[in-house]
Amino acid sequence: MNARAFVVTPMNRPQELNVVGEHITVLASGAATGSYEIFFQEGPEASGPPPHSHPWDESFYVVKGRIEFGIGADKLVAVPGTLVHLPAGTTHWFRFGERGGQMVSMTSRLGASQMFTDIDREISPTQPDLEKLVGVGARHGLAVAL
Repeated sequence: MNARAFVVTPMNRPQELNVVGEHITVLASGAATGSYEIFFQEGPEASGPPPHSHPWDESFYVVKGRIEFGIGADKLVAVPGTLVHLPAGTTHWFRFGERGGQMVSMTSRLGASQMFTDIDREISPTQPDLEKLVGVGARHGLAVAL
């Protein structure tokens, strides 16, 4: 695959996806870059995924708010300027704190952008069918740790 140069501006920014209440914008898909993916994530207070793991590395850079992360058995509160890196297979979760937050995330390969698109299309953001949500994630290699 030959990736081409591209620029994302506020004028041509892709439409955000609603992933069970969290708003995710795919800034760079693996299809566009030929490898990694970049996202802008914004969530209201208390939103975020359950404990899960997946076959791609993932990094989060907090730009606004306080975001609690669970990494294995450990917890931490990330404030603006904090980078959290998670190798593939690491069980993790996060919750946006009071008044919500924003972060930029990056994955090591194609996968998350397709999964987020499918969740946006197939799962109600306000009354999600959890069994169906787990199934959509599983199609993309995501394992929920219940």
